Order: sequence, then C-alpha cells, then structure tokens
Amino acid sequence: MRITFINSLFIGFILLQNCNSPETNMSATDQRVEDLLKQMTLEEKIGQLNLYNGTWDVTGPAPAEGDSKEKYDNIKKGLVGGMLNILTAEATREAQELAVENSRLGIPLIFGYDVVHGYKTMAPIPLAQAASWDPEVARKSNEVAALEASSAGVHWSYAPMIDVTRDPRWGRMMESPGEDPYLASRFAEAWVDGFQGEDLANPHTLAACAKHFAGYGFVEAGRDYNSADISLQTLYNISLPPFKAAAKAGVATVMNSFNEIAGVPATGSELLQRDLLKGDWEFSGFVVSDWASVGEMITHGFAGDDAEAAYKALKAGSDMDMEARVYERALGKVINDGQLDVSLVDDAVRRILKVKFDLGLFDDPYLYCDSEKEQNNLLTPDNLAASRDAAKKSIVLLKNKNNLLPLKKSGSIAVIGSLAESKDIPLGSWRAQAVTNSAVSLLEGIQSAVGTNAQVNYTPGYTLTEGLRSFTTELNIVTEDKSGFAKAIALAKSSDVVILAMGEDCWQTGEGRSQTSINLKGSQEDLLKELLKVNPNVVITLMNGRSLAIPYLAENAPAILEVWHLGSEAGNAIADVLFGDYNPSGKLPVSFPRNLGQVPIYYNHKNGGRPVPDGGNTVFWSHYTDAPNTPLFPFGYGLSYTNFEYSDFKLSKNQMSASETITVSVMVKNSGSVDGEEVVQFYIRDHVGSVTRPVKELKGFQKILLKAGEVRTLKFEISQETLSYYRLDLTFGTEPGDYTAMVGGNSEQVLSAGFELR
Repeated sequence: MRITFINSLFIGFILLQNCNSPETNMSATDQRVEDLLKQMTLEEKIGQLNLYNGTWDVTGPAPAEGDSKEKYDNIKKGLVGGMLNILTAEATREAQELAVENSRLGIPLIFGYDVVHGYKTMAPIPLAQAASWDPEVARKSNEVAALEASSAGVHWSYAPMIDVTRDPRWGRMMESPGEDPYLASRFAEAWVDGFQGEDLANPHTLAACAKHFAGYGFVEAGRDYNSADISLQTLYNISLPPFKAAAKAGVATVMNSFNEIAGVPATGSELLQRDLLKGDWEFSGFVVSDWASVGEMITHGFAGDDAEAAYKALKAGSDMDMEARVYERALGKVINDGQLDVSLVDDAVRRILKVKFDLGLFDDPYLYCDSEKEQNNLLTPDNLAASRDAAKKSIVLLKNKNNLLPLKKSGSIAVIGSLAESKDIPLGSWRAQAVTNSAVSLLEGIQSAVGTNAQVNYTPGYTLTEGLRSFTTELNIVTEDKSGFAKAIALAKSSDVVILAMGEDCWQTGEGRSQTSINLKGSQEDLLKELLKVNPNVVITLMNGRSLAIPYLAENAPAILEVWHLGSEAGNAIADVLFGDYNPSGKLPVSFPRNLGQVPIYYNHKNGGRPVPDGGNTVFWSHYTDAPNTPLFPFGYGLSYTNFEYSDFKLSKNQMSASETITVSVMVKNSGSVDGEEVVQFYIRDHVGSVTRPVKELKGFQKILLKAGEVRTLKFEISQETLSYYRLDLTFGTEPGDYTAMVGGNSEQVLSAGFELR
C-alpha cells in the first residue's frame, strides 16, 4: 500500500474557509488563491508559469543527469506549474507526488495533453464533426474524450482548435471547424461544454483550451507556422468570433498561436491577449503559449534575447510558457530590474492557481490518478457506440446519380483501394493514445453489414503510401504504382457494384502537413478511369482531412460519399450509410474547389467592384479565363437519400428598427419516400456598410428530421444581434440600410427576400 504525505502547509490550504469573505466579497476559491499567493516567493510564482514536457519515465528511477534531472529537481522544489505528455494514472500520480510531497507549498501540477478528437476511442476528426452540423455530436464526442483522458490522469486538453480557415493546403484544416465563424462558434461552445461539463471538479471532465489565438487559419500560402497578414475586419469578424463564443461558454484556458499578425507574434500581442481576451471579453482563465512560442519570438525577430521575449510575452498577457523555459531563465531578472511590475506575475499565477482549484486538485491532488477507473473507462462499448453515431452523422453525400445509393446487401460487391483495408488511417491525425490499427476498416464494416447475404471481394488496386507512418515522419507517396490495376479491373468487371476507397493517408494531414497540391495523390484517379470502363456502378468513399480538388470524380463517378477520417468505428459508420441503415445528413463545413488555383475559396466572400455580370460576355470582370468562379461543391452542401422542397418563404415585415425583430419562416417538405434529416440554413446579406460586407453570412441553422411526406414550417429571428458586426471603427453594432434574408439547403441554393433596418 502506498502511504502519501502532504505537508502541513498544503493541508492548511485545504482547510481554508469555504464561505465568501464579507470584507472582500471574494468567492471561497478566490480567497484561497489570494491566501496562497501571499505566501509564495517570486521564484515560486515564476515556477507556476512553467509548463514542462515529460522527457523521462516518471515511474522509473530518477534521472541522474542532464535536462531531465534539472526538470525533476525543479518539480520537487515547486518551480513547475504543469506538465504535458505525462500519461496514465500511475505516471501522473508519481509526477504529482514529486511536486506535492516535496515542495515547500505542495502546489499540485496540472497535466495537459492534446486530446483533439478522442483519447483511446477516436471520434471523427473535428472537421468531420463540423460536417454533421450537429453541435450535440461535438459535445458528446468530447464528453467521451474527457471521460477517457481524465481516467488516465489528464486534467487539461489542448483543444478545441477553433481556427477558421479557408485554405485546404494548410494541414491543420483537419482540426478546424471549417470556413465559417458562425458554425465554428456553435461548435466551439459544444466542444467546450463536452470537455468541461457543469463542474470542472467532476473528475470525469477536462479543462478545455481554445486554440490558436488568433489568425492561425490564415497563414500565408497555407504553410504551417507562417505569418498571417489579414485585415483587422477579417480578424474581428471571421477569426475571433469562435474564441469569443468559447470565452463566453467559460473555457478554462486559451492557447496563443505560432503566427504573427501585422508584424507582431500572437504570443506577444497585447491587443489579442490583454486588451480583447482579458479586457473586453473578461476572460478569467489563463493563456498558455503554444510549444516554445515565447522563445520563437526571438526567431521571429520580435525579441532580441530571452529577457526581451519574457518581458513582451508576459506584458502581452501570455501566462504560461510551454517548453521554451524563457520565463524560467529570464523573468526573475526582468522583474528584479524593475522592467515589469510583479503584479503582472501575480495576475498570471492567480489565473493558473484558480484553474487548479476549480479542477479540485488542491482538495485532492490525486483525484485523477485512479488506475482502476482508467481500466474501466477506456474503449468501452458505450464509447465506441458514441463514436459510431458521430461518424455516421459526419458523412456527406456529394453525388448520387440515378440513386445508385443506398446499395443492396446482396449480389457481388467489389471493394477496391488500399484505404479500404486500412485499420489505421481512419483513426486520423492528432490521435492521442489511439491503438495503432484499432479502427474498423471500411472492408470490415462492409463485410459485417452484409454478412452472408452478399459476396464481398477485395483487392488494393493501388498503393498510396509506403514506409514508416507516424506523427513525426514524412510520407513517401507512391505515384506510379499500377501493378494492382489488372486484378482490380478484373474484379470490377465481374462484380455488380464497386466500392472504391479514395483520398489521403491521415498523416498527409495535421500539424506540419501543409501541401502545395490538394489533388488525389498516386495513381488513384487513373485506376478509377479504368474501373469505369468495365463497371458503371462505382461508389467512391472519399477519406481525407481537408477539402480536395476532385473535378474528375465529380464529373464521372456515379456516387461519392465524403467520409473524412471517422475514427474508431469508421468502417461500421460508412457501411451504415452505404446500405441505407442511416440516411446521410452531413453538410460541408468548407467549400470544395475545382482546382488549386481557386484557393482560397469560401462562400462568404466580398462582392468586389466587378462581380460576375448578370448578362453579356465581357473580359473585364473578376473571373478566371479557364474555370468558373464557383466552387465544385459549396459550403453547406450535402445530399440525402430523399428530397427536400423549400417553399412559402416570407418575412413577418419588411422594415425593422433597432429595437424590433423580424421573423423569417419557410416551409420544408420531405418529398421523397424515406425519412431523412435536413440542415435548414439561414443567411443574411448586408448590402451597404461602413466597410464592405460579404455576399452572405450564415446566421442560423436547424437540423430537423422529416418523415417521408412530412411538411414543417421553420422560423428564424432577425434581431439587432443578428445584424451586428465589427464596423470600420471596430465597434460592434448595426448600420441602417437594406438587407436580404436567405434560407436554403446550402449556401448557393436559397430562397430570399429583402428588408430594411431603419
């Protein structure tokens, strides 16, 4: 039996009063924070601002020398605030004991980890979750992730990533909620709620971390870690709304970003961290740097040395230094020399301590260190069922010529494509502690769905990648391998239907995986051309972590399912949709371009001075000479196995004042023969503003289930809030003038009517 000892000073903090102080009107937690802060030395305060990566086996012997030895000793001295990548209930207990049972004040560590779309049980990648247009999918997925990760000793997740992005070259699109700030905001709220629940002290929850603050999704050329050069209007109206929504939802922490904006690295931006987040938005949690980004301000050329980097980062509001160790080396001297007031250190420490108190770590520093709970809560049937439910709701039907889908569970089915056999690629990038090759493959899902009722035969056809596949290795994409074509063609010729898995390896996406091409890699498209010659019934299942340019598929393939990287239950979920056990209901959270030359392409673009002409044929307007302006598949697009008709669109009035509202109503009918879900989307256009406004902006959506033949009237409300935006002077509000309200099943096919704001 392990007997733990917590020093008497720490016990004193546990027993502090649990009522509000009548003198200060502080909460009990705030009072405990202040009492602890008063007893801390400057060195101990700065220690709380340090976040270490675990670089040794904490369950093994103490390191004898080097960097690990220094970290080990600093933890025992109480000079470390938290650690990342320390996993399992046993390991986190060992590390926590170093801090609590050896340091002067016994302040517990906070343990963080990148729990992006699951811990052991993988949910769909975040981009796929956004394609569900169902925030409950996001909330439930993170609730499962929090249960599993917290059972393994983790307190804090470096998620959700809520960067709005318009560029599929950026590998981290797979982590994002897509191109729209409104949709991203609703998912930001749901992801935060899923992690944090109603009470952070519940040991089944995690402190969430909204990242990356801000503008990271706008890195130039889609290249990771690059600069972002965007206007303040784009920053305020596109990038920031999801973060404001997360802050309003009570997110515990925020992570700043690697990029600079207008010459200032985000880590050193007072505007973002001190003025907006902690000022205007009244965010009470703490800000953590991204990995070593405090030190990278020197590389940026924004700071000359550690001291200047520490000065600028802390002054800007970056509270915790992840692995740069700049605060550890230089902040004490900066404070002692009088360059910064110690009150800024106190503010950062106060924020960090409060999150630790909220997590219940001062009442029980080993609250999350329960090996029995860890064994019982990972990869459970309930967790896998939630993953499957999320996965099937994230699938988008892009094309279904002649109602080829859903398929019958009979006859002969050819499954072709190396992606179909993979049990690893569906797990996705940023996979936390997922077990390699643990996903249900597409082939397995199909075989399970049809049982003995159909003949299922498989051949890979192409080789997409080869060599070592991991988070830290570059992939070798096979481009000329056609050795499997003959067998695939023969199989297709002898089968009733072909299911062809196409797309990209999950390690082609994620951090550090930016690409200059967003076409299908290798010989996949060449194989499709050959298969279509011998069998017209080809269904494409497209596995990817970004929007792709697939014009040949869109033109020639009879049926296309966008299936992303769907997680642990991917194959079963895809089979649910292929065979009609679930009617697809997903909609695209990003526009799919026709080719790379259209990038960035997004639905809420500006009109410009020379938009597409209503008629005539003239050279001098904003267009391409070799392709249309429009996307291949627009934002909000997605088909169903039934049809939906929109009619009787009307506004309750055509004028409103700032204190009034207008009700928008539309009738939606399921005119097909099967039940189905539709995402009814509500858009607004502001025709004239103090700055130019987008041609349309998503302002609401409702996902509804309609039985075959059912008709329902849906309503949306237009209020002052609906029409507000950050204006020329960056104040938030409305401007009088003409507007258009639009409702439809995607961003292009809408019914519309005008109104006036007086």
